[in-house]
Amino acid sequence: MVATAKRPRAVLVDLDGTMVDSVPDIAAAANRMLAQLGAPPLPLQTVRSFIGWGVAHLVRQVLAHAPGVGPADEAGALAIFERHYIDCNGRHSTVFAGVQQGLAMLRGLGYALACVTNKPRPYTEPLLDALGLSPCFDTVACGEPALPLKPHPALLLAACSRLGVQPAQCVMVGDSGVDASAADRAGMPVYLVRYGYRNAAAPDAAPCNGYIDALDELPALLGQAGAAVSASG
Repeated sequence: MVATAKRPRAVLVDLDGTMVDSVPDIAAAANRMLAQLGAPPLPLQTVRSFIGWGVAHLVRQVLAHAPGVGPADEAGALAIFERHYIDCNGRHSTVFAGVQQGLAMLRGLGYALACVTNKPRPYTEPLLDALGLSPCFDTVACGEPALPLKPHPALLLAACSRLGVQPAQCVMVGDSGVDASAADRAGMPVYLVRYGYRNAAAPDAAPCNGYIDALDELPALLGQAGAAVSASG
């Protein structure tokens, strides 16, 4: 866990499970894919547990857990999922409580903001647009062929570069150990929300600088961290 050295200049925020509950859209696309492959649907909660490591991982896990379907044609299944997700994306997703207020508060306090997500860009930008979140961010770093996905730190470092700040001047906000690991490897503090998807590495087990119940709690935490550093200095 990286200590907060002083008041940060930028906040990087994860998308799925942190800002947006996108499970209904993702599950709908996954089950459309399974139907096309002749398999029964999976429960929403099962699909939910696969989110956080990128689309290819999600499709691989769906195939592995679907009765009568194997991973033999993973590439073909991925293409089917992608077609259905383009149609489903943003239809049923909702913004978690406190997110829009928190982003507005952070913006008002002068923080630069970046959305950092493993979701590919063709899904990320339409989702942010559909939910009215796009104007909140100075940049979006998302799943692209040239950048390894979280828990690798590449996406976080790309966001820092685009914002013109050093990793130590940033704070990451996420919902899982994937985000915590990426932040630690990037050399920045991380705060985790107590809700979200809590995939294999649950946030309760992940070292972090603090937990929040809603994003609008973060400005006060960052202010307290900065005040504590000033007092100790």
